[in-house]
Amino acid sequence: MTEMQPARTCLAIVLAAGEGTRMKSARPKVLHEVAGRSLLGHVLAAVTTAGADALAVVIGPDRPDVAAEVRKHAPHAAVFIQSERKGTAHAVLAARESLAGKHDDVLVAFADTPLVRPETFADLRKALHGGVGVAALGFEAKDPAGYGRFVTQDGALHAIVEHKDADEATRRITLCNAGLMALNGHKALAILDAIGCANAQNEYYLTDAVAVARAQGLKTVARVAPEAEVQGVNDRVQLAAVEADFQRRKRLEAMLAGATLIAPETVFFSHDTVIGRDVLIEPNVVFGPGVKVADNAVIHAFSHLEGASVGSSASIGPYARLRPGAELAKGARVGNFVEIKAAAIGEGAKVNHLTYIGDAEIGANANIGAGTITCNYDGFVKSRTIIGEGAFVGSNSALVAPVTIGAGAYVGSGSVITRDVKPDALAVARGRQMEREGWASAFRAAAQARKARQ
Repeated sequence: MTEMQPARTCLAIVLAAGEGTRMKSARPKVLHEVAGRSLLGHVLAAVTTAGADALAVVIGPDRPDVAAEVRKHAPHAAVFIQSERKGTAHAVLAARESLAGKHDDVLVAFADTPLVRPETFADLRKALHGGVGVAALGFEAKDPAGYGRFVTQDGALHAIVEHKDADEATRRITLCNAGLMALNGHKALAILDAIGCANAQNEYYLTDAVAVARAQGLKTVARVAPEAEVQGVNDRVQLAAVEADFQRRKRLEAMLAGATLIAPETVFFSHDTVIGRDVLIEPNVVFGPGVKVADNAVIHAFSHLEGASVGSSASIGPYARLRPGAELAKGARVGNFVEIKAAAIGEGAKVNHLTYIGDAEIGANANIGAGTITCNYDGFVKSRTIIGEGAFVGSNSALVAPVTIGAGAYVGSGSVITRDVKPDALAVARGRQMEREGWASAFRAAAQARKARQ
């Protein structure tokens, strides 16, 4: 029996210092979102899934908002400041303290490339064997203008040449630099410290790590990813393109996992949407962050869900809105123009039409009539409404919280309920109907006479 090899340690350095002025935004580029998660958040999640057990994020000066985003997604990450803009290698060396930890592998990622899969990062790490000092990620570019080029020979990566420094022959190369790189952690500092700035930009290029590693007797290799996966974001147009590619990826995943999307191109997912098997999703449905949909549920057209849990065989919409804290049990029904917020809808319960249920608990098999609202907010605090199993609330009722409707109770249509209702009782809270015979004809005659005198 062979002795088990120890797991390789990995440091991921994420460069997030770019301001992104082309975004025309008060927010830094890396805080813009794709599918409900910041660009930076996507990259941090990917490198962590790829096995990074230590994280270092390099940000620009005076960016507490970016630092806060790092803490949100990776509380234990080290944050470093790149005070001067002297190139990508200079940015990586801002994390010198983390590099000194001598991890086996070092991944370098950019916070504005959110579609790179964890498997791609893991593949870069796997390339670091047999004396390989640097593994760089490339892609075959449809239009290589502006990109650094991979110069290869006999399957080995010899150099990465920036477009501005490339001669005509090199510019004809279509295998381009994606920016991502893995370095042997025990050699990384020696490689990075040896990078100079003799180039058109007078900057320290991370891409020069390839030539430096080869000069130090180390092997250098290239890995290739699809162009769509490594696309970056510099402006709003590219942000929309990345969003579109992410959505195509998520739709495909959902359908391959057993969900039916009638018009896939009209359904929009969050980065964390969970869809069960045999779920039917009709056109024009939007999933915000934090949604889970169990098997056999139906999400009808033009519905919007966020922070909600939908039980098996439940039915939502059309034109329904589930807000954070909405929890629907098995077989629950939420119909057209219904809004649910911070409320549990019990098994088999029905909230079918034109209704608002907030800060509430609806028991199993209860029926909530059209136009019913829970009056949960008095301008200062929110209170809860409890509706028992099998209760029936008539249409156009207002339930003023805090209030409890007992199991099996009835509430008459048009009632304003301000006090608890006992189980199996009938509660009616509305003005008595009054009728005056002949009033309407007398009114019309008097009105017509007044008009004739004018």
